[in-house]
Amino acid sequence: MGENVHVVPNNGRWAVKTEKSERPIKIVDTQKEAIEIGRKVSISQQSELSIHGKDGKIREKNSNGNDNYPPKG
Repeated sequence: MGENVHVVPNNGRWAVKTEKSERPIKIVDTQKEAIEIGRKVSISQQSELSIHGKDGKIREKNSNGNDNYPPKG
């Protein structure tokens, strides 16, 4: 299981970074593009993806292989 991945605002652009990393994996122009990249990284690392809004607060989380309570069915 890898480090959790975050999509965060970055000086008018969007950055994809891991939880413990100082430097972003990638910086892109749109949040949509950052989410796509972040989702691929978090799936490959079986980690959680946290998507932040423009204000920096987490607005959505997605577990990709890191869910302690997966849904039944």
